[in-house]
Amino acid sequence: MITFVDIEEARERIKEQIYLSPFPCSETVSRMTGNRVFFKLENLQMTGSFKERGALNRLLTLAPEQTQRGVITASAGNHGMAIAFQSQRLNTAATIVMPLTAPLIKIARVRQYGAQSILHGNDYDSALAEALRLSQESRLTFISPFDDPFIVAGQGTIGLELYEQNPDLEAVIVPVGGGGLIAGIALALKTLKPKIRVIGVQAEAVPSMQAALKNGKPVQVPPATTIADGIAVRAVGATPLELVRRYVDEIVTVSEGEIANAVLLLLEIEKTVAEGAAATALAAVMNKKVSLIKKSVGLIVSGGNIDMNLISRIIEKGLIQDGRLSRISVMISDRPGSLARLSQRVAELGANILQIGQTRGFGAMAIGETEVELILETTGAEHIERIHRALQAENFKTRKE
Repeated sequence: MITFVDIEEARERIKEQIYLSPFPCSETVSRMTGNRVFFKLENLQMTGSFKERGALNRLLTLAPEQTQRGVITASAGNHGMAIAFQSQRLNTAATIVMPLTAPLIKIARVRQYGAQSILHGNDYDSALAEALRLSQESRLTFISPFDDPFIVAGQGTIGLELYEQNPDLEAVIVPVGGGGLIAGIALALKTLKPKIRVIGVQAEAVPSMQAALKNGKPVQVPPATTIADGIAVRAVGATPLELVRRYVDEIVTVSEGEIANAVLLLLEIEKTVAEGAAATALAAVMNKKVSLIKKSVGLIVSGGNIDMNLISRIIEKGLIQDGRLSRISVMISDRPGSLARLSQRVAELGANILQIGQTRGFGAMAIGETEVELILETTGAEHIERIHRALQAENFKTRKE
């Protein structure tokens, strides 16, 4: 079991090489949530995530013969980039095994930092099995992304910074994958301020920490796809689980739509690029997954390594979740002028038509009717409801999706 002293020692080792990330207050999000909300911007680290802390701490504690032989790890991306970057600086050979589904930006960065990258399997667990096999075969030191005391201690240095940057903090919300980040932060904060609340957030699709706490040990949850790929870990680590059981107050989950909307809010409001995993803390607050009112709350923005090919799809999903993009179907008479009258009425109701599709003959429509599908740009859920009520009042048959 790691201790508070281990975290303090980790900070001494890594403090010259790790960026002291800012912890600003967001006035806008504070107004929206009824709390005083601060963002710990770990996405501003050199490799774009908090993972550098644990990676550097672990590499600096290797025995000389381990450093000489080299290291290997499995990673969904961020831990692999951190190991690659810090290994290059320390002149240590590194091999990173990543799933085939890893974001392209993370794969490219691992190679850019000089590490050997191997793509294997469709998820982190498959990559992990291959990394462990290669570790034995090539006598390389395996470095776990989360189930390692030195990794946990390195991540725990964030907890020290949170307390020093804002001693009045009353709660902290942390993304949870394998558990290393929240375990280290919880140990540090609960030691310094026992009454502070530490809350973890997982993707609804992969609730591995919730399952582990329920069963009293790490268990493997079914595979699932999530835009929060950085925390899509099917089984948490035994080392962090013990600390989570002791120091973490609550674990909650958020849906894919809620995560996408949080990514969008961070872009729009904070001008901050966050990957799906990093946006889960904001998603939990915005969707009232935690009971916090008029509290000083810290949210960990754990990383910003999001694939640009994915970000447009996330923005679209976020707009739908926020009610600013809507699809409705309207049944109209298949006669000249009907579509023009519908378009005019939608415009009068303040919506912008982005796309129109028209269907005849399929579905339950009568002869002489046509179904029109509209993709609308709206201001929110209330605006969508107002459009439906107005159209129905004028005898348009509508269906929203």
